[in-house]
Amino acid sequence: MISIIYPKHEFRFKKEEEKEFIFDEIRKQWLRLTPEEWVRQNFLQYLIITKKYPATLIAVEKEIKLGELKKRCDIVVYKNAEPWMIVECKEMNAVLNESTLEQILRYNMVMKVDYLIITNGKDIHAWNIADGIANEINSIPDFI
Repeated sequence: MISIIYPKHEFRFKKEEEKEFIFDEIRKQWLRLTPEEWVRQNFLQYLIITKKYPATLIAVEKEIKLGELKKRCDIVVYKNAEPWMIVECKEMNAVLNESTLEQILRYNMVMKVDYLIITNGKDIHAWNIADGIANEINSIPDFI
């Protein structure tokens, strides 16, 4: 499991009709602040601020087709104009299990990335995909 320290970030919040919203700086829109969205927004800031991933090369809620099904990858990072990393975010109380890993592996059947990450904000697991084999790694890769 990987341990990270989230950077301090001045998130923008608003409240409408008793519902809280957070501004997504990547998508440039207000989103309902759910427990999963909180994890996603914090992990995005970790990638951008701490790991120096270019925000312009990150897609959020990227739609893909799995056969006839439409699915959404929480975070996709691109490198050299190709998908390079998929991050699947779950809310903090969610247990990261084999089902979560199978979900991201299904997404990778379409995306064919080098790195897969699953997180619930506190627990983080990552894999490097090489020659069709997923090898667990102990740190988030640098973007270089």
